[in-house]
Amino acid sequence: MISRRSFVAAAAASFALPAHAFEVDPIFRPQTVGIKKDLEPGQLLILPRAHFLYFVTAPGEARRYGVGVGKAGLEFTGTAKIGAKKKWPTWRPTNEMIERDPHLYGKFIDNDYVQPGGPGNPLGARALYLFQNGRDTFFRIHGTTSPRSIGRSVSNGCIRMINDHVEDLYERVPVGATVTVL
Repeated sequence: MISRRSFVAAAAASFALPAHAFEVDPIFRPQTVGIKKDLEPGQLLILPRAHFLYFVTAPGEARRYGVGVGKAGLEFTGTAKIGAKKKWPTWRPTNEMIERDPHLYGKFIDNDYVQPGGPGNPLGARALYLFQNGRDTFFRIHGTTSPRSIGRSVSNGCIRMINDHVEDLYERVPVGATVTVL
């Protein structure tokens, strides 16, 4: 027989969950996969058209994650290094983002406001900063407040991941790791 306390706790929990909780497609969940044997362990390979990020763990083996990527014309391609890593990073849209969509980014116009890190921040729980020649590219591999964007090309150029997935990757990837985006 269920107690009153158990009933009340279960009822409260059911109201705390969204009616249609989002679940990522199983293909985009982290998993170990085979990969070309000539890739160096520790490097990252991103295939935007397939919406996958691979972290090479051993010759011929990688941890694969599903990602969301940049819209057409806004995507990053080439090679970079992880120049910095941050937990619960702050965020401010680039001037180009503000110019493209002033309605969306209005609170950032004509000021130096930076959104603090936290669950509502678009960069999510972790961010890996891409650098080329020692300079920040302003492209990131980061968490997201929009998990439905995984498997889609919708961002302003950054590589988005489910927060739990980027937290896992963050612990595995050192500063200085090579990132190749094809």
